[in-house]
Amino acid sequence: MNTLQEGLVLSHLGKGIAVEAGEQLFLCQTRRKIETVAVGDRVLFSLASADQGRIEEILPRRSLLMRPSRNGKTRPVAANIDNVYVVFASEPAADFLLIDQYLAICENRNIDAVLVFNKIDLDRNENLERELQYYQALGYPLHRVSAADNIGIAELKQALNGHVSIFAGQSGVGKSSLTNTLIPDKELKTNTISATTRHGRHTTTAATLYHLPDGGDLIDSPGVAIFGLAGLTERQLAWGYREFQPLLDLCRFHNCRHVNDKGCAVKVAAENNEISMARYQRFLKLREKMPTD
Repeated sequence: MNTLQEGLVLSHLGKGIAVEAGEQLFLCQTRRKIETVAVGDRVLFSLASADQGRIEEILPRRSLLMRPSRNGKTRPVAANIDNVYVVFASEPAADFLLIDQYLAICENRNIDAVLVFNKIDLDRNENLERELQYYQALGYPLHRVSAADNIGIAELKQALNGHVSIFAGQSGVGKSSLTNTLIPDKELKTNTISATTRHGRHTTTAATLYHLPDGGDLIDSPGVAIFGLAGLTERQLAWGYREFQPLLDLCRFHNCRHVNDKGCAVKVAAENNEISMARYQRFLKLREKMPTD
């Protein structure tokens, strides 16, 4: 067998996978027995020709984002991510349920969550500001940016440097504008991946890893909510709320569902305004979507 090379998965191209090794790109297939390869995976591959290969092994992942798939199963979206940047704006109105969902997933997936308030050139919203103060008090970093007016972009670039990151957020909040600001030659890079791997056309629905000019990598994954509550249990969802964590062991019953259970420390804390009642109510909404333990 050929000597194995280590590479980085940049994108899925049809049935092929674009793998980068050094300065070169290879179009690879996968061994049948290998689980689904994700963008951001480090892999070992063998060469089949000068620019084609076969992925033989996926190296251990430090983190993994999943999305719901068919038949109640999950499918990997991206691997080895350090940070999820949750992008939102005042227009369209911030979807706090979606934001909480992303934060809960990050808490359980060994990924740091960072908030990005885009379009700060628009009018301020008092309710939004109150929610942001609460998130910051929980320890979530916040970037205030405007892709249109180039506000806060330098600080964002600095934060992205040295990490593998992904943007998430509802449609219309400006994820694409931010990505294009950070990667001015994005289209050129995308075309290079397609041309080098001779696939002809890069599918815009696929997640793609880009090397940022100022350092760091950004995985661009089109779509509104590219990862859902896939794979999380009720207990993990509760753990995903940072302010709940010190309270979970104080509930009367170890299998407390934090709904109407007797002696629930979380519910009492929300009723006493020790934690956010709005966040607690959003937890209850997300919980309704959850599979049971």
